Amino acid sequence: MTGGPEEEKRLLGAYLSHMPATMPAGKARVLAGIREALEAVHAHPEIHQALLTGNLEAGAKLKLSFLDLWKYFEFGAFADDSHIRDELGPFALRRAKEKLGITFPPERVWIIGDTPHDVACGKAIGAKTIAVATGAFTVEQLAALNPTHAFQDFSDTHALLNVIL
Repeated sequence: MTGGPEEEKRLLGAYLSHMPATMPAGKARVLAGIREALEAVHAHPEIHQALLTGNLEAGAKLKLSFLDLWKYFEFGAFADDSHIRDELGPFALRRAKEKLGITFPPERVWIIGDTPHDVACGKAIGAKTIAVATGAFTVEQLAALNPTHAFQDFSDTHALLNVIL
């Protein structure tokens, strides 16, 4: 038996209401090189950063604000838009057009992530992909998916920028 839209709304509301209290108790931390990479990309005048995530927008904002990372993302695409990760790219591209007035051709877009879903999401719109082995998958597992580039981590900000630029 499944609930309807009202039940889903109630469950998501409960999830979001409990997040602030659980963040400090969790193991939330910024991995090596992430803050430096976000800052370097943010400082580059020709690059715009968006967040594509399977999280709800409000949940992503809570998590990333807790770590002082939300400020790096100009817009995004979230589970609120679609629960299918491969459908998030078009949402992000439309928001880029709305917020920045720029139509980004997919070959000028980079999708960066640490799961096979992230690589597939980028490929679904014809974007370039960077896989980073900071999650449950090894760099070898991610490289087997043929991303544009694979990193063990982002401890070398210059290497990341060299790939993107």
